[in-house]
Amino acid sequence: MKRYPAFDPPEYVDWQPDPQVMEAYRATLERDAARRQTIKELPHYRLLDLYAGMLRFRLHDIALKRWVRQGVITKAWLGTGEEAATVGPVHALNRSGSDGDVVGPMIRNAGACHEMGMPVADMLRGYLATADSPNAGRDLHIGGVEFGIVAPTSMVGGLAPVMAGYALAFRKRGEPRVALTWVGDGTTKSGAVHEAFALAAAQRVPAVFIIQNNQVALGTRLRQHHRAEDFSEWGRLYGAETAAFDGNHVLDAYAATRWAVEECHKGNGPVFLSAETFRMGGHATHDESEARTLFEPEVFAEWGERDPIGCYETWLIESPIDLKTGERVSGDAPSETNREVLADIETNVTGEVESAAEKALASRAKMPKPQAATEGVYEEWPAELDGRAPFTE
Repeated sequence: MKRYPAFDPPEYVDWQPDPQVMEAYRATLERDAARRQTIKELPHYRLLDLYAGMLRFRLHDIALKRWVRQGVITKAWLGTGEEAATVGPVHALNRSGSDGDVVGPMIRNAGACHEMGMPVADMLRGYLATADSPNAGRDLHIGGVEFGIVAPTSMVGGLAPVMAGYALAFRKRGEPRVALTWVGDGTTKSGAVHEAFALAAAQRVPAVFIIQNNQVALGTRLRQHHRAEDFSEWGRLYGAETAAFDGNHVLDAYAATRWAVEECHKGNGPVFLSAETFRMGGHATHDESEARTLFEPEVFAEWGERDPIGCYETWLIESPIDLKTGERVSGDAPSETNREVLADIETNVTGEVESAAEKALASRAKMPKPQAATEGVYEEWPAELDGRAPFTE
């Protein structure tokens, strides 16, 4: 994919596939027989959908970063480097809207929204707080039940009990649906998350909890709050099924989640998945330089070589599958044909995101009216206070 020196992490700007990294990437596909079979059964157009989804996520983040530089918005929370941990699991779900599976994304899983069907323009409107944004300008944490997206909250981890409740409702109604959410490494230490996990396990609800370990919680490194090596056994604390996947490997993420979903359908939920990945930036765009002081440059360099989009793109190019026809080719891989297919996808997705950004910016002419602050809330604004500005007295 095209690299953007003004917006990409420096480790991505001149990215080239590292032979050892790619060897490990291919080895991951062979490690588990069941996951290998799941991936083998994916038709070529599903492989390409995963690629397009990660591109869409990366370009969505770049659009936000451009707006920060231009002064359109003050900051943005990005998922750069973590695209696989979001896109792979979402594609493993039943994405049929309000009657399908549901997801509860953290703000760094924004890509879940567009992969569940929400237009990118609406996602960007959420940051602009326009009247026609999904939350009518109230909050940049967006959702939409018509897409099967539960809006997150600023309290990271707050969706864990909400999604446990969704899954409990599915079980009680006998609906073959699954609720999925992500929990950051730092949030595993919050009480609400433990309560949600314990309830979900005790009630055997059809939920998938992904512990997305990106090695840092705001400015707190993993080793400062977590003694164990990783989170691969975390689910066993609650007597639940558990597994791990490579958070920078979209196919491993997809296959692991497919297994988790199937376990939920068998009545073996909840399932806990852990994903090892890395945040290639700051907590938000305002502290990127400070974030670089938390880890040695070698750490960023190591994870930079494992760019989830670059590695997957390389794997697709070198694949013996002709990405234009879906046929498996004997002999040399159809690399040039595959490059052309991926280039066409990138052109289309780039155009899609650029058009979405233009539409969102145009929506700034539709900012919320002051009186809209009292609409859709639990209690009406008292009539005797009409004419006064809310929250000033």
